[in-house]
Amino acid sequence: MRMKFNKTSQLLLLSAASLLAAGVMTACGTDTVDFVYVASSLAAGTNNYGQIDVFEINRVSGFMRQILTSPYPSGGRNPVAEAVSSDYANLYVVNRDDNTIVQFLIGSDGKLYPQNTVNTPGIFPLAVAVNGSNLFIADTYQPLQDCSPANPCSGSVGVLPLLPATTGSNPTPSGAPGPPVANPSNGANYWPLILPSSPNDIITPTAVNVLASGKYLYVTAYDSTVTPNVGYVFGFSVGSSGALTPLHGGVPFAAGVHPSAIASNSSSTYVYVTDFTNGNVRGYSVASGILTPLSGSPYPAGNQPSAIVVDPIYSYAYVANSLDGTVNAYSIGGSGALTRIGTYASGLQPVAIGIDPSTNHFVFTVNFLGNGATGSVSDFELSTTDGTLINTQHSPYTSNAQPTAVAAIPHDRPPQ
Repeated sequence: MRMKFNKTSQLLLLSAASLLAAGVMTACGTDTVDFVYVASSLAAGTNNYGQIDVFEINRVSGFMRQILTSPYPSGGRNPVAEAVSSDYANLYVVNRDDNTIVQFLIGSDGKLYPQNTVNTPGIFPLAVAVNGSNLFIADTYQPLQDCSPANPCSGSVGVLPLLPATTGSNPTPSGAPGPPVANPSNGANYWPLILPSSPNDIITPTAVNVLASGKYLYVTAYDSTVTPNVGYVFGFSVGSSGALTPLHGGVPFAAGVHPSAIASNSSSTYVYVTDFTNGNVRGYSVASGILTPLSGSPYPAGNQPSAIVVDPIYSYAYVANSLDGTVNAYSIGGSGALTRIGTYASGLQPVAIGIDPSTNHFVFTVNFLGNGATGSVSDFELSTTDGTLINTQHSPYTSNAQPTAVAAIPHDRPPQ
């Protein structure tokens, strides 16, 4: 039986079909420039896992909205750090209270698919960095039997190789973290953070960064044994197997009182470290891995700077100040020196910051306190000509409570 339609019905059907097509195009993200992943640490859902909110950013307006299936369980308790693989195919989420890293496969629509869960070499992981072949993890304590919050010891850094895809009856995608790389100097699978001049002092790591070149790894930390604390940057060269070799004879580089975050530029020539206590940013040039303070360093920031990001294309850097609820914008000079451009209001207590990896046109912060009951994400449009920021429409956006970390991938990444 064939149904017949009059002109009015046909017009209605065409309109409905157009709306459906428009909805499909929107759902498929034709106007989406990036997917942004925000980890929230407040226990929620089954197993008291944290949550991963997934936002899409509109390429024209910067408007952020969560995808329909968001949020996702973080796969563990108290997620505190995130990183994405260099091919943007995997998201790695660090769950502090479980000592785990969870690998999620990222779909073309931004959805997350849990793949593998591995333990970190040490105790209470807090920061992660990834290059093309390795995942680097900083742990609050070494994996010693007597280490605990009641009896703390110095922290450590570990290296997990990222495995290639497998084929056969049970194929797996690339990017799974493998067994930790062995440290030939101690026969263990981690590198302890030890101050050679005071080997019994307790060194507490805060952040980790691997240069874009992949040659050098840096870990910020502070000596919690002394008052006031003393901040350092521990440097390592990265071997072909992922094994680390301490730079500078194992002697760390001075970094103020309480370094809180670290970032480097895309040419691997400069490193920047925020000092939470002193409210400034320390800049260093890199030569064969050795860090040398830049002219004019340290550079003023706001109160309690907690996160920093360097634009990989344009010569700008951005610092989130947790106590002020602000973002400082800086231009990076030819010698690496920072010049402050302006200060912009974010949500309450920003603790992480990122730049959209597709166009480098948007900057976003995750705000731990948000509006009190929930967390929030502030989104800014970045002027590529002068580095200034303006709030995008409807920013800040609601996230789950107590967000701690952010990572992003471009929507138009190459097919995997």
